[in-house]
Amino acid sequence: MSRALLARNGRRALPLIYGGRRGTDTLSGVHLAARRFIVDMSYSAHFMDFKGSSIASSMKKLVVTKLSPNFREAVSTQTVAVPTPGDADLLVRNRFVGINASDINYSAGRYDPSVKPPFDAGFEGIGEVVGLGLSASSRYTVGDTVAYFGSGAFAECTVVPAKEAVPVPAVKPEFLTLLVSGATAYIALKRLGDLAKGETVLVTAAAGGTGQFAVQFAKQAGCHVIGTCSTNEKAGFLKSIGCDRPINYTAEDLAKTLKKEYPQGIDVVYESVGGSVLELAVNSLANKGRLIVIGFISGYQSASGIPPFKGGTLPVKLLQKSASIRGFFLPHFLGDYREAMSSMIQMFAKGQLVCEVDFGDLAEEGKFVGLDAVFRAVDYMYAGRNLGKVVVEVAPPSVSNSKL
Repeated sequence: MSRALLARNGRRALPLIYGGRRGTDTLSGVHLAARRFIVDMSYSAHFMDFKGSSIASSMKKLVVTKLSPNFREAVSTQTVAVPTPGDADLLVRNRFVGINASDINYSAGRYDPSVKPPFDAGFEGIGEVVGLGLSASSRYTVGDTVAYFGSGAFAECTVVPAKEAVPVPAVKPEFLTLLVSGATAYIALKRLGDLAKGETVLVTAAAGGTGQFAVQFAKQAGCHVIGTCSTNEKAGFLKSIGCDRPINYTAEDLAKTLKKEYPQGIDVVYESVGGSVLELAVNSLANKGRLIVIGFISGYQSASGIPPFKGGTLPVKLLQKSASIRGFFLPHFLGDYREAMSSMIQMFAKGQLVCEVDFGDLAEEGKFVGLDAVFRAVDYMYAGRNLGKVVVEVAPPSVSNSKL
């Protein structure tokens, strides 16, 4: 065992075993306790590689201290002690964290109203294992690279249950794009889309974090894919990943284009914008069309979190077309998660999947580096400036590949 491996609560690299009997040691004059044998196994409760991984005694993390859809108002940066992993946990030193539209829903307390501040922010991260519990050490070791989907990702280090960690070949931000964005598109289209070759699929916000994957998976299923976006640059990107008809809605009328070019309607809509875009999507459905609601970002920053929707005639519209609207929330489909991740990682390794990452290189204050850059990254995404998945680099790469 490396001398760099220290017990968090004893700083001993080896167990101390000793025995004795009541009396006085004739050489030192030290009074001895009654005869007993003690095996100090505290070192084995968790393994921490402080030296090899440069673990400081404290770290920064983002904490929701006030419920608000205004991320900057709701979240603050705090300095806390580096946490110790439990028996079945990993301590992951985050290299990259992902930004999601739903980060604002989380900071507004919309997912679980019973949870009150303070609570940790962030959903997904990727990095290196720098500490782990005894049970977790049966599957992992210090230096392993893992990704995870769970709360508390906006931190320099995060404790992750070993059973929820996803082993990855390397700490690449592309793998991070798969955790929420890729998995949402993969599972939603597979379970709710019922895609058939030759069908027409509309993806809204197609050049965003999850839209880019919906475009690719629909194309792989043999569908004709339409993607909405806001710039010509994004339209070019969509073409490069197989989108048949990118529509820059700032340059052409989306409703008129769909009505003119697709008079028979749209078979499947992958919708994440909400409001008027959702209304248009409903009106554009073909007979037996399926509309998958994976979000409604246009309303997240409002007090209610829900954009206005004129749904008074919705039952009639669905009935007339035998159409359906289906909601998708990733935590309800975790039984599909492992298979989705495994499949996407293999596709990426084979060059069959593009995972576009946006580090904010073109942002006013530059690339998103450091935990405090999360605030800028959230603003950047909500301004609609991102092309691909918005990712923040929390820390530089480790200089050590220390192993237990």
